[in-house]
Amino acid sequence: MFHGTITEELTSHKEWSHYNENIREDQKDFVFVKFSGLYLKSMENLQPCVSLKVCIFSNNFITDIHPLQNCIKLIKLDLHGNQIKNLPDTKFWKGLKNLKLLYLHDNAFAKLKNICVLSACPSLIALTLFDCPVSLKKGYRHVLVNSIWPLKALDHHVISDEEIIQNWHLPERFKAYNQRLFFNFCAALRKKKMKHSEIQ
Repeated sequence: MFHGTITEELTSHKEWSHYNENIREDQKDFVFVKFSGLYLKSMENLQPCVSLKVCIFSNNFITDIHPLQNCIKLIKLDLHGNQIKNLPDTKFWKGLKNLKLLYLHDNAFAKLKNICVLSACPSLIALTLFDCPVSLKKGYRHVLVNSIWPLKALDHHVISDEEIIQNWHLPERFKAYNQRLFFNFCAALRKKKMKHSEIQ
């Protein structure tokens, strides 16, 4: 187990030992990183990863995601199970033009106002925030659905038209949270196919 930074993890881990000499130079070419459950506290060494498309940084002790601002090619960002309380401002999210999938569940977000900065993310189609204090707030889903325009799924359910258009009553099968609209878009992938599948 590691309790430090990414560089410490990369240079100490036996699978990455062959990168010890050129690790910083190679980082600019990384398209996929997975540092899950390693008790990492910082992401600052991801700044050189300008080609990064998939970043899985779940179940760590991350509190600040600002170092990802240079990773403008990100498509999927998994930060669930960390200790994040606040998100960067709209300028940060505008820069992530390709970001489609964002997993933020099981973090410490408490204010809806802070989550609404995600409205600046132009391609975000799937978001998870369940198991965060903010998800218990009244109107949480309604506010996010009507703030983040490209969003198609929130917390395991496809967004229904009834959630977008107020006072529109649809048949039961099209109502919010209907079982037919359940969609587990953060299901675990098999280890062998993981990297290839994620990048596709």
